[in-house]
Amino acid sequence: MITVLLGVLAMVLGGSGIWSRHAPQDRPEGQFAMPAALSVASSAPQAVTLEPFSELKYKHIVRQAYDYSCGSAALVTILNYHLGIAVTEQQSMEGMMAFGEKDKIIERRGFSLLDMKRYLASLGVDSAGFKAELPDLLTLAEPAIVPIDYAGFKHFVVLRGVRDGLVFLADPSAGNITFALSEFATLWDRNTLFIAYPPKGHAPAALLALSDQELGVVDMDRVRDRGLLRAPDIQPQMERLLNGMGGTWIHKQ
Repeated sequence: MITVLLGVLAMVLGGSGIWSRHAPQDRPEGQFAMPAALSVASSAPQAVTLEPFSELKYKHIVRQAYDYSCGSAALVTILNYHLGIAVTEQQSMEGMMAFGEKDKIIERRGFSLLDMKRYLASLGVDSAGFKAELPDLLTLAEPAIVPIDYAGFKHFVVLRGVRDGLVFLADPSAGNITFALSEFATLWDRNTLFIAYPPKGHAPAALLALSDQELGVVDMDRVRDRGLLRAPDIQPQMERLLNGMGGTWIHKQ
């Protein structure tokens, strides 16, 4: 019975085309047509673009190319999507090898914050490292590279910001992820922050800034009744359809 009702509901909402007054059309990948029955402003289907989860998860993040390159990927994420400076991960690794502590990089098979600082200086970008506490994260105006220690594994991620008790991270290996502030406190290695500042006269791209709708976290004082999408009233359509099939619409109280 549940399967039948779900199938009927799918037809009502336009899945089968029974209620559509428009012929189906080929659309670009990632788009689908909203049925006329759900359209509030127009009787014609409206094209809606959906972003694949795989792309959304790594949006504005440079994925690390190697097991040891989380530092360079985190740095290039800052350069590309916050400072608006186009650099590839390969270029950043070559730059840190040239301006950083080459012998130590080879020995530890990874880059340090000092290597990043020296490389950024070669690009004319000022940067600095800080010791901070959890309350300091609430006042950050710039994204920061932070080291974390997860199950003994050292890793660099980009801290995008904190909102409503959640820490938003751009992780070169795991994508956009969040932690509760209390959990992040157990992972944060030595309470270290590393911040790169936009060059003078250079407006930052600021693509790493948190949006109001970031991953479902919404400031409730910004929500208004008129902005809410309400469920369509499908009862009349269901009644007509079931009557035509010899069935009966049951009103639930």
